Amino acid sequence: MTAMDPTVAAIPVFFGTMGAEHAWLRAHAGARGPTAADYERRDTITSLTMGTASLLAPIVVPKLLGPFTPGKGKYGKALVGTALTAAAVTTLADLVASLEEPTDAPLITRSRRRRARRAARKIASAAGVTAIVSGGIAITTAFASRTSARRLWDRRVVRDLGAGPFALLAAIFGWDLVYYWNHRFMHESRYMWAIHVVHHSSERYNLSTALRQPVADALGTFVPYGLLALAGIRPALIEEARGINLLYQYWFHTDTIRTMGPLEKVLNTPSHHRVHHGMNPRYIDRNHGSILIVWDKLFGTFEPEDDAVVYGLTKNLDTFNPLRVAAHEHFEMLRDVFHSKNWNERLSFVFRGPGWAYQRHRDAALVSAP
Repeated sequence: MTAMDPTVAAIPVFFGTMGAEHAWLRAHAGARGPTAADYERRDTITSLTMGTASLLAPIVVPKLLGPFTPGKGKYGKALVGTALTAAAVTTLADLVASLEEPTDAPLITRSRRRRARRAARKIASAAGVTAIVSGGIAITTAFASRTSARRLWDRRVVRDLGAGPFALLAAIFGWDLVYYWNHRFMHESRYMWAIHVVHHSSERYNLSTALRQPVADALGTFVPYGLLALAGIRPALIEEARGINLLYQYWFHTDTIRTMGPLEKVLNTPSHHRVHHGMNPRYIDRNHGSILIVWDKLFGTFEPEDDAVVYGLTKNLDTFNPLRVAAHEHFEMLRDVFHSKNWNERLSFVFRGPGWAYQRHRDAALVSAP
C-alpha cells in the first residue's frame, strides 16, 4: 500500500496554524498596523488553490506526458521528430529572412523578396516556438524517466545503507543539498524560473504563502534526487526525506517569528526565508536553502535580513487568477521566443537568467519610447 503524502496528512495542521497566525495578526493589528503579513482573502484563496493544484499535478501530469516520453511512450519518437523538423524549418526560415536585398535588383524583384522575408520571419516565429516546446517536453520527460530513484537504485555504486537512523539522516542531508542546487537553478535559468515564479508571486508573506506551490515541475530539468539512490539510500527513504523537507519549509513562511537566536547560524529560519522572498535588489536570488542555511553560506548566496523586506516580483502580476499565476512566465517566455530572430536569442530567452530577459524588455522599451 502506498503511504500517504505527508503534505496531505498535514492539511489539518496547515489550516490550524494559518488560523492561529491570522488570529494573532488581528489581535496585534493595532500595535503593528497593516503589514504584508496580513491575510487578504483573494490572495489566500489563490495560494490555497495553487496548493491544491500542486497536489493534483503529480498525479495528472505524468499521465498526460507519459505517452510523449521518448523511449517510453508511443508518441515519443513523433515528439522528437516534430522538434527536429521544427528546428530545421526555423533555421532555414531564419536564413531566408536574413538575406540582404540587392540594391540593383528591379523594384518588382525587391518587392517579392521583401514578401518572402516577411513570410519566412512568420514561419521562423511559429516553428521556433514549436521546436522549443516539443524539444523541451522531449528532454524533460526523458531525463526524468531515466533518473528516477527506483531506476538508479538498480545501478547504485554504494552498498545498501539499510533503513536505520543513519540512512535516514543521510537521506535528509542529501535531499537538502540537492534541493539547494535545484532551488538555486530555478532562480538562475528562466525556463526553471517559469516553474518556480508561482511561489514568489504573492505580495503577502504568511503561512498561506508556503502553500502557493508550482504545478509545472514536469517541465523542468532538475538535479536528480535519484542520485541519492546511487549512494545506497533506498528510494523509500528518499521519499521520506522529501516529505520531511517539504514540511520543514512550511513553518518559516511567517513574519510573526522574528528570530531563532543561535539556530539562525545553521538552520533556515523565517528571517532567512523572508530575505529569499524579497524583491529588494540586495535580496534577489539569495538564501536558497531548505532545512540548512549553511549551503548558502558555503556557496556564496547567503544574505542576512537587515532592511525591511518588500515581497513579490520585480514586476507584480496584479491578478489573483490562478491560471495566470501558474502560467504567465511560460507564456511570456514563449512570446519572447516567437519574436526572436535567431537561435542565440531564442535559447537565451529560455536558458539565461530571468533578469537578462527583463533587461532586454527594458532596453527595447527605451528604444521605442518617443
